[in-house]
Amino acid sequence: MIWKELIARELEEAFRVSAQLFDLVQESDLGWKPATGSNWMTTAQLLKHITESCGGSFKGLLTGDWGMPEGVDMSQLPPEEMLPPAEKMPAVGSVAEARQLLAADQAAALRFLGTASEERLATTMSTVPWDATEMLLGHRMLQMVEHMKQHKGQLFYYLKLQGRPVHTGHLYGM
Repeated sequence: MIWKELIARELEEAFRVSAQLFDLVQESDLGWKPATGSNWMTTAQLLKHITESCGGSFKGLLTGDWGMPEGVDMSQLPPEEMLPPAEKMPAVGSVAEARQLLAADQAAALRFLGTASEERLATTMSTVPWDATEMLLGHRMLQMVEHMKQHKGQLFYYLKLQGRPVHTGHLYGM
């Protein structure tokens, strides 16, 4: 398997389709979230979360730097700090900001991917602060892309629930 090529292709597709969905978000809907259930992010929070899905995670996986303040051990954080409730999650201030952050995350993800050798992706076992299960580094990186895709799908349904004229083709960038 050629890990770098596979991961790069998956990144390209996920970012391309996410950008197309971002273009369908209206500024007036940034504060929207589903009316039923609980712990939903607003649209602005969801956009912010999508823009943080890959670059920082790739950096953490490849360098061990997860962006925590000096002396903070992520494995010692209580669950509510590791995975905060939606109301505590950061948000973008505009769709334009979200687009800029998305482009920056894509550039960071590709930059960090470029530093990894095929051998390292195929042979190095890795964990993440929220899951101590060891798996191949290449597989972990693909999981980060899948995480982004999951939230891309969430944005698709947000748009649908907001009454935007989206269809399955929008979900897959067709």
